[in-house]
Amino acid sequence: MNSPGRLRPVPRRSTAALIADQLRSAIMYGELAPGDQLGETDLAGRLGVSRGPLREAMQRLVQEGLLRSERHRGLFVRELTAQDVRDVYVARLAIERTACELIMRGNRGEATARLTAALQRLVDAAATRDRVAMSDADQAFHRTLVSCSGNSRLERMAQTLLVETRMCLTVMQAAYPEPEELVQEHRKVLDAIADGDEEALLRLITAHMLDTVERINDPANGDDAAGGLADPESAAPSGR
Repeated sequence: MNSPGRLRPVPRRSTAALIADQLRSAIMYGELAPGDQLGETDLAGRLGVSRGPLREAMQRLVQEGLLRSERHRGLFVRELTAQDVRDVYVARLAIERTACELIMRGNRGEATARLTAALQRLVDAAATRDRVAMSDADQAFHRTLVSCSGNSRLERMAQTLLVETRMCLTVMQAAYPEPEELVQEHRKVLDAIADGDEEALLRLITAHMLDTVERINDPANGDDAAGGLADPESAAPSGR
């Protein structure tokens, strides 16, 4: 039995974990698009790895819900339905509301400092009007928000949801808010934390999540926004 404080070898990340990170990133940014089939031979060649750790990595993503398995056909990048999008944001709301409550009862000063830096990255990205950079900075702000709660389990739950969120935003750029609007929404969240106004904070984070769902699922956003959503019948997984 190991005694407290005893130094032990630092575990190295497995090859499968590193491969899973690359696949997760490819799904987030649309290089592996919703509905794409993952071929083991092709991916093993592109990544320069053997098929054993690749299979393990892909199974991790199946468990995370980013890939789906079809019997006798293989693995596919999961397609998001309108209900999937709503479920993702409702789940994120539950996590981020709890994170906000913990922040307000913890070290608000540290949270304010960290989120101020995260907001500045969003401001810089918005100035470029680069949608990818804005999405990255947006995600980083919310990762920081959950991290400031000090609850590692909330962070782990939030991570997969943020990958799915990034899938939504990659496919449905027409639904993304204008840069000024995006910055203002996040600035209000930061201000509420700095002011110690928990009621306003919870109201803002709720509106932020639910308004995004409505924006994404609004037919007025046109074919580009709606086109990324799979029909619930055609997207029904057969092996998930």
